[in-house]
Amino acid sequence: MRVNEKYSTLPAEDRSVHIINICAIEDIGSLPSEGTLLNSLSVDPDAECKYGLYFRDGKRKVDYVLVYHHKRASGGRTLARRAQHGDAGPAARGARQDQPLPGKAGPLGAGEPEPPLDYHEDDKRFRREEYEGNLVEAGLELERDEDTKIHGVGFVKIHAPWNVLCREAEFLKLKMPTKKLYHISETRGLLKKINSVLQKITDPIQPKVAEHRPQTTKRLSYPFSREKQHLFDLSDKDSFFDSKTRSTIVYEILKRTTCTKAKYSMGQGEGRKKDSALLNKRRKCDRYGITSLLANGVYSAAYPLHDGDYEGDNVEFNDRKLLYEEWACYGVFYKYQPIDLVRKYFGEKIGLYFAWLGVYTQMLIPASVVGIIVFLYGWATVDDNIPRTCSYWKMSSACATARASHLFDNPATVFFSIFMALWAATFMEHWKRKQMRLNYRWDLTGFEEEEEAVKDHPRAEYEARVLEKSLRKESKNKEKRRHLPEEPTNKWRQRVKTAMAGVKLTDKVKLTWRDRFPAYFTNLVSIIFMIAVTFAIVLGVIIYRISTAAALAMNSSPSVRSNIRVTVTATAVIINLVVIILLDEVYGCIARWLTKIEVPKTEKSFEERLIFKAFLLKFVNSYTPIFYVAFFKGRFVGRPGDYVYIFRSFRMEECAPGGCLMELCIQLSIIMLGKQLIQNNLFEIGIPKMKKFIRYLRLKHQSPSDHDEHAKKKQRYEVDYTLEPFAGLTPEYMEMIIQFGFVTLFVASFPLAPLFALLNNIIEIRLDAKKFVTELRRPVAVRAKDIGIWYNILRGVGKLAVIINAFVISFTSDFIPRLVYLYMYSENGTMHGFVNHTLSSFNVSDFQNGTAPNDPLDLGYEVQICRYKDYREPPWSEHKYDISKDFWAVLAARLAFVIVFQNLVMFMSDFVDWVIPDIPKDISQQIHKEKVLMVELFMREEQGKQQLLDTWMEKDRKKAEPCNNHSPAPAAPPPPPAPDCPDFPGGSL
Repeated sequence: MRVNEKYSTLPAEDRSVHIINICAIEDIGSLPSEGTLLNSLSVDPDAECKYGLYFRDGKRKVDYVLVYHHKRASGGRTLARRAQHGDAGPAARGARQDQPLPGKAGPLGAGEPEPPLDYHEDDKRFRREEYEGNLVEAGLELERDEDTKIHGVGFVKIHAPWNVLCREAEFLKLKMPTKKLYHISETRGLLKKINSVLQKITDPIQPKVAEHRPQTTKRLSYPFSREKQHLFDLSDKDSFFDSKTRSTIVYEILKRTTCTKAKYSMGQGEGRKKDSALLNKRRKCDRYGITSLLANGVYSAAYPLHDGDYEGDNVEFNDRKLLYEEWACYGVFYKYQPIDLVRKYFGEKIGLYFAWLGVYTQMLIPASVVGIIVFLYGWATVDDNIPRTCSYWKMSSACATARASHLFDNPATVFFSIFMALWAATFMEHWKRKQMRLNYRWDLTGFEEEEEAVKDHPRAEYEARVLEKSLRKESKNKEKRRHLPEEPTNKWRQRVKTAMAGVKLTDKVKLTWRDRFPAYFTNLVSIIFMIAVTFAIVLGVIIYRISTAAALAMNSSPSVRSNIRVTVTATAVIINLVVIILLDEVYGCIARWLTKIEVPKTEKSFEERLIFKAFLLKFVNSYTPIFYVAFFKGRFVGRPGDYVYIFRSFRMEECAPGGCLMELCIQLSIIMLGKQLIQNNLFEIGIPKMKKFIRYLRLKHQSPSDHDEHAKKKQRYEVDYTLEPFAGLTPEYMEMIIQFGFVTLFVASFPLAPLFALLNNIIEIRLDAKKFVTELRRPVAVRAKDIGIWYNILRGVGKLAVIINAFVISFTSDFIPRLVYLYMYSENGTMHGFVNHTLSSFNVSDFQNGTAPNDPLDLGYEVQICRYKDYREPPWSEHKYDISKDFWAVLAARLAFVIVFQNLVMFMSDFVDWVIPDIPKDISQQIHKEKVLMVELFMREEQGKQQLLDTWMEKDRKKAEPCNNHSPAPAAPPPPPAPDCPDFPGGSL
């Protein structure tokens, strides 16, 4: 038997009647006499409420949902628990506190008493009742549903009526479109023709979305005001505030609403045994809003609803379905993104992320084309590379790698490094201009003032720490006053001191650096330790490479010995990749924990600190192996006869005779492609689906086995509850920023990095889109006018890329030694003799005992002089094996190149930044035009008021003239009093 329990909404002016918002009959045992119970049975109530998108009446839209866990009474029947919270006066909250607690209630309607709940469930239930009562007092309307297909889960549906929406929109200063329409200035002349041609060319790749079409008119927007409602088009109040705005308003009320009291079930004796400190701690937590209630388990989830289903034949058309068809399908990968529709559905913050990702992907196209050209140039000139010709050298093992390294170590890579530095600067400027266009289209041009008012709202955890500090301060003051000697002779001074102490206690308490010092110290030690762990893992991989190479060198198989370097390099890079992926997840959790213990004051401060810590740890984790190969490998190996050993057994590894650049390319490509394939794609696809499947199995196991219940269509809020909760944009941004580092930091060694990044991002956009539309609960829309701290990180990575590429070209590649030889040592102005110039001589008789080659006759003759790559004096010199003058000449040239390259590219980047304006000229003109139109609108409004006032004054003056002309004669007796003149509407003149 299904029973729907609803309470009628009484007029607000009837203060003698208190409306009690209850969960169900069994929660309180008996019904108060003030309420009126309505038992309503409907044939198909789910169809009337559009399967959970509306209240049971089918008229009020569900703007937000709160989810909680509850315990049902055991029995063969299912109790329906649906209760509606209407508008209630301030007395509702007081009336609720007089209800009997669960466990003390009277008998149920069916005669079955509800089993007593435990202490924690009683506490949570009371806090939910009080919090929901406060929400009703704030003007929200609630409806409860515990008769769901998910066992033990209840839902509280929230609706914001029109008056609440207007009040909160004015408080939040939400810009809403007015009735005033104006034409957007269009380009003229040649530029107009070019834009027209481009629109025709790109028309097939444009999404079929109304919001994406070019608009010639725009509505003037103004912060909503209840006093100026006549400015706005309120013909359709149901659609004036869209679902995104409604959920944002409700979420702001949820954050602002608090529950301030706690109640405990002492009837079972369990609560009496609780420590008083625990009770005090719970009372402190009860002061706060939805974030604390979620953290304490009072509610298990809180989210707005999706607009409906996104696939199916009989699905009603909605924005979610449109996004799925035109944005979240892999079949539309070639189309532009419907950014305006994304913003309309998910909010500005998520819209800006996808807009930035789209701009970044577009900018990768020219970088990929130039990278391919550089790679093909190296491929075409590999046979003309004179220094790599190996015909007369017994260095056959170096020939293959030497020829392959020319693909990436050629003069074109220097040009490509300069190009990528300028590309990064152009990308940043292009994004700033795109961002300004979006701010204009989305009415965010005056968002700074609103952001200042919102960003200082303290977090619940911060307020809890402040409360604890104030209570400790108060207890210390009480202890001091208790031990102070009484001064009965001067009671007035004692009263003044008591009053002053009370004033000091009421001052606003803040967390100082002294309060946060333990957290700061923990952060510093933890970050240093994590970085040391990363370095230790890299050292362990180095030891693995050295020991594995030594073991394979003693193998009897010639094929194994000939492929030692390839085998060791490939396996070591795979180990690095696995470690990087695992540590990324660990470091993300550690960064969040370190940020929590700092207790930042605001959400913005919390997010920025979390991003900084996570980026620092993940940057070190991802790039440390690459930095080692680029700048440290082969630098500290010593020389023949004086090698550097670790653990007294293994020589330090050195680069191949062809250089370390090829190995750097292999390391970079495997780590970059592996992270993109495994971490960014497989994890994003596999883990959410696995979590969803596990949640489905758990809910199926917990739900009743009634076939009829499962056959019915689930409510919208039940379906959304099974989706994965939204965890923020930090992982999405982090993944792209790390990729941006791979594209820019070491691009001199891997020109194909932009191409692989482009291919990954084409898939990434649709993958993220599908995840947001189909796999995640709908996030709360957040207003934002930029991408925040991520822009500063991008600029920092771009500047760092210039320095790193300068050092890679100068110290890792052979570009500078070639130039030095060509212009200082070459006799005929060619590169003939370069290899001989870079090799030093060594007399094999100078080997230390036990360090000489095992088989000196391996080449068929006895070797007396061997060559090695270094700039040292020959054995017949007076200072044999010392650093030669050539080494210092090359080093000076390398350092000079770093300085010149860095300053030149930095200057060119700043020049690009200066030449390209941040705000497009047409957008600047449109913003100015909006301000002028707004002033004109208010001027006309004031003129209309003044004309109306003048009209009323003129009418009043004409009515007053007969009274003023009726004056008495001098000699006649006083006439009877004249009739009163009509008052002027609005006050006397």
